[in-house]
Amino acid sequence: MRDLAGRTAVITGAGSGLGLEMARRAHVLGMRLVLADVEPGPLGRIVDEIRAAGGAALGQVVDVADDGQVERLADRAFGETGDVGLLVNNAGVGGGGYVWETSEKEWRWVLGVNVMGVVHGLRHFVPRMLEAEARGTGSHVVNTASIAGWLATPMLGVYNASKHAVVALTETLFHDLRVAGSSIGVSLLSPAFVPTGIARSDRNRPADLADAAPPTRSQARAQAAVERAVAGGKIGAADVARMTFEAVLEGRFYVFTHPQILESVQARHEAALSGGPPADPYGQRPDRRPNAARQEGPD
Repeated sequence: MRDLAGRTAVITGAGSGLGLEMARRAHVLGMRLVLADVEPGPLGRIVDEIRAAGGAALGQVVDVADDGQVERLADRAFGETGDVGLLVNNAGVGGGGYVWETSEKEWRWVLGVNVMGVVHGLRHFVPRMLEAEARGTGSHVVNTASIAGWLATPMLGVYNASKHAVVALTETLFHDLRVAGSSIGVSLLSPAFVPTGIARSDRNRPADLADAAPPTRSQARAQAAVERAVAGGKIGAADVARMTFEAVLEGRFYVFTHPQILESVQARHEAALSGGPPADPYGQRPDRRPNAARQEGPD
């Protein structure tokens, strides 16, 4: 897509972090906006901001883990704007701790948002985007994964698994569209740590998926580590939004915001091909490696 002006962008998780800055960037590029978030307050503020700046924006409270809510978002986006030129499946939550300590509720919550949220977006938007393409109107899909979709960092098992799934889904989407004879654009966004609110995503956990037990030591350590890493990010959400829209305009699939980490990704693949043990994901940054487990007693 060489020109986004006048087209409609649908962005999930638009109330904060990457989604918020993507909404602002889309407005700067002249796009109309249909914004979704699970938090009404932040969603309302960005809608008001865009409108005050002379832009066109609609807001809808959506839990992307709910298929029906995403379907209604698609109905409204196509029904009220008649056009979706860009879909950004961006909403996401975090989670951590030892894999064996991650509760079934935690798995359902993180996979529900991070994986099924993308699935629901594809199911309800792509068929209508294909119909528009048949009438001569192109479009583009962006799925937000993470560098966690390429590395298996310890104590982030549930998050890693969810983002690995997004990587596989997005690459498969690209191939499926080409098999179907479509030229709809696809981009896979894989940021590393960026100062956003994802370390506080537990604030949006549904009550029925909340754990009654207090966090284990590994979960507390993982939370603290993520908070430190996110706070120390050198690339901001606005930078990531700019990189993402550059990729959309240029038709690029892979969007790595921190290319220096690709050495660790390469090391992982080389270890797999050599038949050796998994490569150390902290090979480049040993200072960030968690303390040895022997320093802990049982929880």
